[in-house]
Amino acid sequence: MSDQLKQRIRIPRLRDKITDAATAAKWIKNGTTIGMSGFTRAGDAKVVPLALADRARHEPLKVTLLTGASLGGDAERQLTEAGALVRRMPFQGDPTLRAAINRGEVMYVDQHLSETVEFLRSGQIAPIDVAIVEAVAITETGGIVPTTSVGNSASFAILADKVIVEINLAHSLDLEGVHDIFIPKRRPLREPAPVLKASDRVGMTAIDIPPEKIVAIVITDRSDSTSPNLPPDEETAAIAAHLVKFFMNEVKAGRLSESLMPLQAGIGTIANAVMSGLIDSPFKHLTMYSEVLQDSTFELMDAGKMDFASGSSITLSPRKAADVFSNFTKYKDRLVLRPQEISNYPEIIRRLGIIAVNTALEADIYGNVNSTHVMGSNMMNGIGGSGDFARNAYLSVFATKSVAKGGKISSIVPMVAHCDHASQDVDILVTEIGLADLRGLAPRERAQAIINNCVAEPYRQMLKDYVAEANARGGQTPHVLEKALSWHVRFQQTGSMLPEAEVTTIKVA
Repeated sequence: MSDQLKQRIRIPRLRDKITDAATAAKWIKNGTTIGMSGFTRAGDAKVVPLALADRARHEPLKVTLLTGASLGGDAERQLTEAGALVRRMPFQGDPTLRAAINRGEVMYVDQHLSETVEFLRSGQIAPIDVAIVEAVAITETGGIVPTTSVGNSASFAILADKVIVEINLAHSLDLEGVHDIFIPKRRPLREPAPVLKASDRVGMTAIDIPPEKIVAIVITDRSDSTSPNLPPDEETAAIAAHLVKFFMNEVKAGRLSESLMPLQAGIGTIANAVMSGLIDSPFKHLTMYSEVLQDSTFELMDAGKMDFASGSSITLSPRKAADVFSNFTKYKDRLVLRPQEISNYPEIIRRLGIIAVNTALEADIYGNVNSTHVMGSNMMNGIGGSGDFARNAYLSVFATKSVAKGGKISSIVPMVAHCDHASQDVDILVTEIGLADLRGLAPRERAQAIINNCVAEPYRQMLKDYVAEANARGGQTPHVLEKALSWHVRFQQTGSMLPEAEVTTIKVA
């Protein structure tokens, strides 16, 4: 056995568990509930899921799959096409799986990311039978050292009957020590989570389980899938500029300092671009307490703007991944990766005073936000951790471009077709048009602020007309119910939210 494998598997007797992916997958039976590592394409099991999909093509095999968040590679696609998935939670991001979910072929449970292991720990959902965890190494005591994400891996391994470990040689041993594995006690005897600042390390550097639970070890050398995020464009740069101006005014008012508060950014192009916009801002000594550490996190560090970042995974573009992981020691002392129930822990979010920046699919005139369902019915990816942060943040910001589909869809509508975030959890709404500060405003005032600051023409005038008619009918939160979803209906019927008589050129000023 090579010295490299001895460094990676430090209990000699466990080296006898090394096998191939197909053999490891035989531990998974029909009806198994699997807990699999992976959080937003990072730190996910690479080869056992594909071997499982291959089995499902030739024999009856249906499984329930739980992860931290979305998986990378082809795992979800192949498992879906093989008919292996019967139930999936709490988050996904694969187009093939998404289509199967929307056809009703896979039962998808969209869940706040902080809650999944709480349900498992308390027996409110079916227990984990087998955990599949990607690791850098297994320690002398049997501790599993994760790779580029923690997600739910720790609790999956602790709660599962059996554990399969994928040792990934593509990940450097420099990752060891960056993780902080803290598991809350079971209710009702739980103590406060002792994280008082983003840089606190309060747990262990590996997942502590009895070595006897490890039934198979598979050696891989496949890199994580990289982020599909696009670089900032004119609209996302404008969104970032509006937010920077808002933060500067908050500093002038004495509500923020030049280091702001710890930042959270949802996954995706818009949130990542907003964070990148802070590079040329006057703010410094920034910190991050988030889920996914994206390109912008490391760009802010490289620019001398960010001192420390806490997350649950590292998900980067190809260019940034090559740079960061080839120089990881440069960042290691300024990073920590935690279980997602800690990165998303409501108690800690409220205590630290997080500024949360997440992305909306659409918002309505009162500030309710839909972040998951297209036209009210079709699932995109899931709520992820945005609800954990929005409800508990010091400032809850939702960002979106004002229009989509070349102006055929307005992102601001009379009433959202699906509501993930109630208006009470939305403090700031920002588009490339402008920013609406909704704090302390009643519903009728919120409608005026959103329409005047965030909406592109001709949708702005259309919303003004709608509000005038709604206000004439009265109510604390006025609506014209027979017209509230008429924009969505019109899009389904004609391919545009604009009436035929309206000018189709969208103005952004």
